[in-house]
Amino acid sequence: MKKTFLIMAVSSAMATFAQNQKPKQVTYPVTTKGETVDVYFDTKLPDPYRWLEDDKSAETGAWVKAQNEVTYDYLAQIPFRDLLKARMEKLWNYEKIGAPFKEGDFTYYYKNNGLQNQSVLYRKDAKGTETVFLDPNTFSKDGTTSLGGLNFSKDGSKVAYSLSEGGSDWRKVIIMDAITQKIIEDTIVDVKFSGVSWKGNEGFYYSSYDKPKGSELSAKTDQHKLYFHKLGTAQKVDQIIFGADQKRRYVGGGVTEDDRFLVITAANSTYGNELYIKDLTKPNSPIVTIVDNFKSDNNIIENEGTKLFIETDWNAPNKRIVTVDVNNPKPENWKDFIAETENVLSPSTGGGYFFANYMKDAVSVVKQYDYSGKLVREIQLPGVGTAGGFGGKKKEKTLYYSFTNYITPGSTFSFEPATGISAVYQKPKVDFNSDLYESKQVFYTSKDGTKIPMIITHKKGLKLDGTNPTMLYGYGGFNVSLTPSFSIANAVWMENGGVYAVPNLRGGGEYGKKWHDAGTKMQKQNVFDDFIAAAEYLIAQKYTSPSYLAIRGGSNGGLLVGATMTQRPDLMRVALPAVGVMDMLRYHTFTAGAGWAYDYGTAQDSKEMFTYIKGYSPVHNIQKGIQYPATMVTTGDHDDRVVPAHSFKFAAELQEKQTGTNPTLIRIDINAGHGAGKSVAATIQENVDIQAFTLFNMGVVLLPELE
Repeated sequence: MKKTFLIMAVSSAMATFAQNQKPKQVTYPVTTKGETVDVYFDTKLPDPYRWLEDDKSAETGAWVKAQNEVTYDYLAQIPFRDLLKARMEKLWNYEKIGAPFKEGDFTYYYKNNGLQNQSVLYRKDAKGTETVFLDPNTFSKDGTTSLGGLNFSKDGSKVAYSLSEGGSDWRKVIIMDAITQKIIEDTIVDVKFSGVSWKGNEGFYYSSYDKPKGSELSAKTDQHKLYFHKLGTAQKVDQIIFGADQKRRYVGGGVTEDDRFLVITAANSTYGNELYIKDLTKPNSPIVTIVDNFKSDNNIIENEGTKLFIETDWNAPNKRIVTVDVNNPKPENWKDFIAETENVLSPSTGGGYFFANYMKDAVSVVKQYDYSGKLVREIQLPGVGTAGGFGGKKKEKTLYYSFTNYITPGSTFSFEPATGISAVYQKPKVDFNSDLYESKQVFYTSKDGTKIPMIITHKKGLKLDGTNPTMLYGYGGFNVSLTPSFSIANAVWMENGGVYAVPNLRGGGEYGKKWHDAGTKMQKQNVFDDFIAAAEYLIAQKYTSPSYLAIRGGSNGGLLVGATMTQRPDLMRVALPAVGVMDMLRYHTFTAGAGWAYDYGTAQDSKEMFTYIKGYSPVHNIQKGIQYPATMVTTGDHDDRVVPAHSFKFAAELQEKQTGTNPTLIRIDINAGHGAGKSVAATIQENVDIQAFTLFNMGVVLLPELE
């Protein structure tokens, strides 16, 4: 087998070789500038690329086509791009099997033979006969239609599954007889930000917005409604359960396992929700309010008769589980069931037990409790990393969990809650030797003195000489925690001598609500300072240097990259913002963007907030006369979460104002959205292009190993 290795462009001879291999000078498409000017308080602010927000216009379509032609022409000239792709595909090509779950008389599980664009749902009957139940690869020829979710009725006889087309958050729901595999009703359309929750076998709850005026991919959506669809009736007569009179941006509904209660959550932002409950055993029962404000996150995770178990961060920034009787459910009556600790709690239930999955410095510690709140055991995990799962129905005798870290491919384990016995269920056969790599956690100091954890992963024996290609990846927002997980793309990066570093920035959820809040609104700069300090640490410790450092992040992480590269363009060689929130003055005007205001605030809140946001908004902080790093922006033309106009405007500004010869490209996936459901082929190609672009602009050459 041929493998690959990197030759650094450090000697004069090799530097000449690398220079000779560089693609020709990039000539960017001309981007027309408009005359739009907005007024914020007493400030006039031009928005010359406002026209790129119109995703339906022929002009925008032509711009996308022209930009992609330039980008793909550049990428095609990188001599080792095909070599990277061959290795990426080879490493990716292993069988992946998900944890099984029982519905009715069948056991279901997802399986991918290696390079299938979408995983296939199989099932086995009582005799162990395996058949294909759903194959999403048949949904579209190019793999751009994916399975968005799947839920069975209580007896497993019916199933409702959702489809995402082109990566859009809008879904279609198909209803099928699970026994015969025949579609039994018309398709439910225009479903968004919703699961499906069955009430017995008679129908199900789902949520959606009214179809917006204008483009469904970018127009504002801000009134979410919960519906009930009764089998045998048309969607147009579906009953609105919640949201018709109480306007909320996000509404969800779920039925408890015993079919007794409908639990409703309602929110106007991505943090903080109201909580309601409805007794389904009583005809025309009222919806009862449990929490009537948005000051905390609350979720009913279990019930035992009328006793409710609620996960909450009310008066508990690291979360706790409380109990209360449904007949008197107000917060003043809540009692601790699993009290708050110094570590952040993420609970699950299954097999008649509770599982408290704690994050301790971003790695998992799992404890098992019974229904009286007694600690049964701390579960011995396979190592230091991320464990997930431990969920299932109450009567299950065997549960499943996954375990992974940056150098350990994700494996599935069976777990018997009655005995605590755990065993390997499925261990992937990946052509990657974990023993050759090391992953360690360090703590570095940010600008204001705060200690920030970061995990650094690379080959053993790495020379700390400042010449190692290093990928610094971050997010820092929306209470999202970055915990260790294995990635084929990262494995290829490290296999070729790269360092992969992930700091746990403020704004995330690694240390609870206080850590999250420390990176929001008027404290958002903390997140960028944490990321900059991570880069400075890696440079000071000689893992890398500015010539060999790339920064990468997606969505809110795309904002992170955009803000960091405009504030400290000297700090990195390559910047890779993906599906980023780049125009911070207008993010709230698109789709459900206004719901992000808990983290960001909006420019309309106050003059002070406007000034603060404008001070870091990536689109508004690109200046002429500055050499920015080599940049490849990535987005999808069907992204209706962070609309691609953010990336379009950022790329146009950067191409106009970039000083020097560093390339400024934008790679726009067609028929792709924010990332969910992206085909394996498209995912591999995107990662190949990102790594090829990064290494080449560092002057690093990838060659086949000599035999």
